[in-house]
Amino acid sequence: MLSFPDLALPIVEQLRAEAQSNPANAIAFQGSPGANSHRAALEARPNMAPLPCYGFANAIDAVKSGEAGQAIIPIENSHNGRVADIHFLLPESGLSIVGEYFLPIHHALMAPPTAEGGPKPSLASIKGAYSHPQALGQSRAFLREHDIVPLDFVDTAGAAAHVAKLGDRTIGAISPAISAELYGLEIVEDHVEDAHDNMTRFVILADKPTFLSVDPDKPAMTTFIFDVKNIPAALYKVLGCFATNGVNMTKLESYQVGASFSATRFYADIIGIPGDPAVDRALEECAFHSKELRILGTYEQARKRG
Repeated sequence: MLSFPDLALPIVEQLRAEAQSNPANAIAFQGSPGANSHRAALEARPNMAPLPCYGFANAIDAVKSGEAGQAIIPIENSHNGRVADIHFLLPESGLSIVGEYFLPIHHALMAPPTAEGGPKPSLASIKGAYSHPQALGQSRAFLREHDIVPLDFVDTAGAAAHVAKLGDRTIGAISPAISAELYGLEIVEDHVEDAHDNMTRFVILADKPTFLSVDPDKPAMTTFIFDVKNIPAALYKVLGCFATNGVNMTKLESYQVGASFSATRFYADIIGIPGDPAVDRALEECAFHSKELRILGTYEQARKRG
């Protein structure tokens, strides 16, 4: 499938038309209308027009081409880890992180309604459920408990539209509750996520970086990537740069670059921004021990760390 589900297309076209009237005030998101990314766009940037895009790369390209002023992309979930491909897409995009947003995640299991007067869909009648792999992972215990087969789909709301078109009452979708209303489905079970503190962190991207002042009353983050030199204790030395300068690193993830498995790239978040002497010293020392260091963005914290 290379496009949005048929039932989503009229809503997609309406949102696109609104975004095209003022592209600079549009915010691109991945997924069909009703997806969690749509919710995040509306909540994080209530004065901007949400622009639905088929994939993460499409949302990034919308900013690069001028179709949208910003994009909002999920980067990690509190219970299911990082979102696939994002750590590769961000460095390649040429865009800067200018903000972040934390969205509480709640999923519902929904299915096509039965004919008037017939029995309502029940958990016992659902044999499989479509959704984005992240949502399926966040509901894996629920699915296993009820013997429901997880079925991958490109996004949560698109899964709801797909299930509505299929019309098979044994096949459901796991999606935000608003999707049931948008696509004419019936909620079988609400709050099917395995953890009630389920939270997804989004980053907001733009084609120009933000320049923040060093203000202790407005805690900020800096996100960057670095490739350590292939020598003993290289990562240990890099981490020491931040420890000795008193800079708090709140996130560090590694991933392989290329197919050789001989080069490791690290993605990191620290509290503070360039211009703070301690941060400047730590980044300078980190660069000395690295083959490459690139800042992806500086932005105000949406949630206090530490």
